[in-house]
Amino acid sequence: QVQLVESGGGLVQPGGSLRLSCVASGFTFTNYVMRWFRQAPGAEREFVASIEPFTTATNYGDFVKARFTISRDNAKKMVYLQMNTLQPEDTAVYYCSARNRYTGYQYWGQGTQVTVSS
Repeated sequence: QVQLVESGGGLVQPGGSLRLSCVASGFTFTNYVMRWFRQAPGAEREFVASIEPFTTATNYGDFVKARFTISRDNAKKMVYLQMNTLQPEDTAVYYCSARNRYTGYQYWGQGTQVTVSS
């Protein structure tokens, strides 16, 4: 059974930091590009970051502006998103995604809420 389970969301003040985690199970982790997306109320889901399984090459959405860092631990089947200098506009549900490098098939987690507010 494929599972992606996110954790680490919560309420943080503007300028603060959070580290999101996602644990994967039920598939060959190294066949998948791991990605984070987010979706704010009333908005479309948008790409946040991605990381390749072996080269660990990364890619980020334009809005990230060096504030976020994605990383992965293939041995633990984990992917992380370190978010710094958070702003109210970063408030959203953050989703972990696994995209097969060969087929393009994608799995999704259930999401974790991040709220940035004073």
